[in-house]
Amino acid sequence: MVILEARNLKKIYGKGEAQVNALNGINLTVKRGEFVAIVGTSGSGKSTFLNIAGGLDVPTSGEIIIDGETLGAFTEKELTVFRRRMIGFIFQNYNLIPMLNVYENIILQLKLDGRPADSRYIGEITEALALDGKLKSFPNQLSGGQQQRVAIARALVTKPAIILADEPTGNLDSATSQDVLGLLKITSTQFHQTIVMITHNEEIAQLAERIIRIEDGRIV
Repeated sequence: MVILEARNLKKIYGKGEAQVNALNGINLTVKRGEFVAIVGTSGSGKSTFLNIAGGLDVPTSGEIIIDGETLGAFTEKELTVFRRRMIGFIFQNYNLIPMLNVYENIILQLKLDGRPADSRYIGEITEALALDGKLKSFPNQLSGGQQQRVAIARALVTKPAIILADEPTGNLDSATSQDVLGLLKITSTQFHQTIVMITHNEEIAQLAERIIRIEDGRIV
């Protein structure tokens, strides 16, 4: 089953001589349970693609379809709810709330949505990510790798259709990066989670099941 589909996706910034074609006709499908890496140099369009795929930006033309729903058909309010329920995000800057402890950060999206926390599932996630002993700790008491694990758990807890990871190891040293990527792969397998990760690092991309290369706004 196809979870993510991009149809002739284009994104243009500026006009005239200042015009930049950030995306120039991207067509792509990702199936349920796939772990896909999108690689490309800085300015290749990979971050633009991820932002549009996650409903954080809108294309100039073309469509993004997630789990059968076309993002462009939603109102802004509907898109906010859909994004919260169906798309998990992992950023290189973690984006944890400093005044909330680990457990509270993990369940934040559920609370915002008024949904109860599945204690058993949260237990499985935190055990898989070796966070079960850190639930009462605050972000400033954790290492970078531990904070990124919390971000992974937060992305998983809503059982989203897809997780979008934007350079998830960008702020980590090489050893911690391998650890976090290994955990991402485990969560992909153990929880049958679809993951699309962008990176400029070829070595990191090799851990994915499929690698897609974007250059100059096109898949090559």
